[in-house]
Amino acid sequence: MRLLVTRPEPEAGRTAAALRARGHVVIVAPLLRIEAIADAELSGEPWAAILVTSANAAAAIAGHQSLPQLSRLPVFAVGDRSAEAMRGAGFDDVTSADGDALDLARLVAARLEPPGPLLYLAGLDRSGDLAGTLGERGFLVRTVAVYRAVIAPGLPRAAVAALAQGIDGVLHFSRRSAEAYVDAAHRAGLLDPALKKPIHFCLSAQIGEPLAQAGGGDIRIAPKPVEAALIGLISSAQRGFAR
Repeated sequence: MRLLVTRPEPEAGRTAAALRARGHVVIVAPLLRIEAIADAELSGEPWAAILVTSANAAAAIAGHQSLPQLSRLPVFAVGDRSAEAMRGAGFDDVTSADGDALDLARLVAARLEPPGPLLYLAGLDRSGDLAGTLGERGFLVRTVAVYRAVIAPGLPRAAVAALAQGIDGVLHFSRRSAEAYVDAAHRAGLLDPALKKPIHFCLSAQIGEPLAQAGGGDIRIAPKPVEAALIGLISSAQRGFAR
C-alpha cells in the first residue's frame, strides 16, 4: 500500500521504517514539530511518582536541570513506547499502562495511595483530562507542560504529489495532527482526494473525529491506542486490497 505518515519526527521515521519493512511505500509528512519548553518549572514538593502520556516528555526533559532528582522517582507511562523513552532518559523504575490515559489512571490508582502527589509531564496542548480523572480518585496531580507541538506551514511537496496521484492510506496518531492534516489539505486544494479517497488509520476514535467532520470517507480505528495495533489494522486492509 502507498501510505502517508503525518506524525512528528523522529517517530515518523521509525514508523515509516516499520511499514517499509512490511513492503509498503511510505511518504513521510510531519505536520507537527515538537519543541521542548526549556524553562518548565519542575521543582516543588516531594513527588510520589511521575506520569507521562507521550514519549515526547522524555526528550523534553533530557537536558533539564531537574533531571537528576526526577530520575530517582517511579514513572507511570501510558504505553510501551513512552515507557521505553523514559528509560532511555535515565529513569529506572518505569511501568507501562499499555493503553490510553484511562488505562494509565487505573494503573496509578491500583499501585499508589492517594493523595500522591503526582507530577504529570505533559504537552502544552493535550486531549483528555488525566489530572481530573485521578483527582476524582483523591490524587493531587500537578500538570507541567514540558513540550509544545508546532504546526507545520503545510504539506511537503512529496505529500502533495502523492495525494494528487492517489494514495491508499493515511496514518493519524493525534487529534491535533489530524486537524492539521485537514487544514493543510484544504490550503493545498486537495481536500477531496486527501479525505475521501484514502483509508484513514487512526489511533483512537477521538483522533478520527476531525476527519469525519470534514467529510472523511473510510475511517478505521485501531483496537488499542498503540502503534502495533495501528499497523495490524493496515495489514488487515492490505489483505483486502490483495483480494
